[in-house]
Amino acid sequence: MSAAALLEPAAMEAAEFADHVGATEAQVADLVRYRALLADWNQRLNLVAPAGLADFWGRHVLDSAQLLGLAPAARTWVDIGAGAGFPGIVLAILLKSRPGARVHLVESLAKKCRFLSGAAEALDLPVEVHNVRAEDLSLTADVVTARAVAPLDRLLGYARPYLARGAVGLFLKGRTAEDEIAAARRRWRFDVTVTPSRSDPAGRILKVERLARR
Repeated sequence: MSAAALLEPAAMEAAEFADHVGATEAQVADLVRYRALLADWNQRLNLVAPAGLADFWGRHVLDSAQLLGLAPAARTWVDIGAGAGFPGIVLAILLKSRPGARVHLVESLAKKCRFLSGAAEALDLPVEVHNVRAEDLSLTADVVTARAVAPLDRLLGYARPYLARGAVGLFLKGRTAEDEIAAARRRWRFDVTVTPSRSDPAGRILKVERLARR
């Protein structure tokens, strides 16, 4: 993808996002409500940096939504280290009308789980929140994903139970992606496909399959 095809995250608004990904009015309305919930809870829990809310549509929403294009048939997702709901809540909003869709949000901090549960209930999302460590839960899913959780070598350890049950890994990474892959190969054997991010010229999405320990 050329640099010209990338959108500047800070400049993006709701209408641009909708045009870019083909989101419906109902999906955009849910995302607007999600942003309001996040802003409200953020005053008490510090879920995201204030600048992150200013760049909500590009930095967070487009960054999360682009994963659907890499697994268009996936119905069941696991988001480990779900935090403020990126990418999990965004994926759940976009999958809400799809029969059989389910997004499992795995988060070890109880206070963040309270936010995730509140947002899922308010938006009537196909979500299940799990207040556990990711590596202590074993779910069958089509995709396991994570964003800003840990370097790839540790992240693969968290994701291993899901990958072992047939999931594909889709992990959002930044400019250090290639270095993280090299470091992870010292501990793990895996196949990886690297895709440029649509939301950040320096970002990469790592599709990981066939994981095994060295």
